[in-house]
Amino acid sequence: MSLLPWQQQDWAHLHSYCVQQRIPQALLIKGPQGYGKLRLAQQFAKALLCAAPQTDGLACGHCHSCLLFAAATHPDFISVAPEEVGKGITIDAIRALITRLSLKPQFDKNRVVIVHPADAMNLRALNAFLKCLEEPTERTVILLVTDRPAKLPATIVSRCQKLAVSPADPVCVAAWLAQQQPELSAAEAALLLALAQNSPLQALAYARQDYLPQRNSCFKAWLAVARQQAHPVIVAEQWQALPEQQLLFWLSSWVMDVVRCHYLAEARQLFNPDLQATLQSLAVGLDLKKLYGLYDVLLASRQRLDTPINKQSLFEEILIYWSQLNRSK
Repeated sequence: MSLLPWQQQDWAHLHSYCVQQRIPQALLIKGPQGYGKLRLAQQFAKALLCAAPQTDGLACGHCHSCLLFAAATHPDFISVAPEEVGKGITIDAIRALITRLSLKPQFDKNRVVIVHPADAMNLRALNAFLKCLEEPTERTVILLVTDRPAKLPATIVSRCQKLAVSPADPVCVAAWLAQQQPELSAAEAALLLALAQNSPLQALAYARQDYLPQRNSCFKAWLAVARQQAHPVIVAEQWQALPEQQLLFWLSSWVMDVVRCHYLAEARQLFNPDLQATLQSLAVGLDLKKLYGLYDVLLASRQRLDTPINKQSLFEEILIYWSQLNRSK
């Protein structure tokens, strides 16, 4: 596992800590999802543990520490993450971390902890974790990685140095994506990057999934509801098997694009540039105030996904609103 092409500037920043011998006891690495923040943190951890780092600061990959790291058995590397995807980091995980940190590092180099995603810690876990920052232990570096730094309390953030990952250069990302998925055309790669909001790893995930056909199928159903050619309840039932967060993102992006089309936005200004013509036709005659009302419903729906609400009912409500909005044109 190596650095990603767009991470050179961020790596230079991390390497400068080592050159200046000012390695932070706690570092918050933050930025958009899909930029490879965890990989960057892992590379830094590996370098901090390495017995003979290279001149550019990267780990040698051959020493005993590097071999242990590669095998996920290094005694001075600790990873704290949710036990299941989508779950939180519990207080028990933080208590186990505190217990391990009470012992001295086994090697002469640093001990490194990665907490990812840091915003997954629940309130009790955060309160317990604060002790790790207030009473740092010997030769320990804590790396917190998050897409959502605003979810972390100020008491945690204020005790960390920060690294906001640099925006990925679109030309660099496009070249990398073409290497990863040679079968993609330049137009498809550009569209996937646009849909992923220039998030490289997200665009790659889209390329490896059935993303475009699934999104296009949902858009056709959404369009059919607008044209009174499909019933909202039936479409909501068909959507039950889809990931709710993904579906809400699509719906939100379509609504915002219709708003932008109302103001005659260019394709490059849209979330869905390939759908500009259809979105432009939908914008004609729509009540803008009611359209913003639908967007408010979508934003509220994102919050409601964390509750025991019936998901089909949620999408029925959204689609009925959308149907009535178009009927009143």
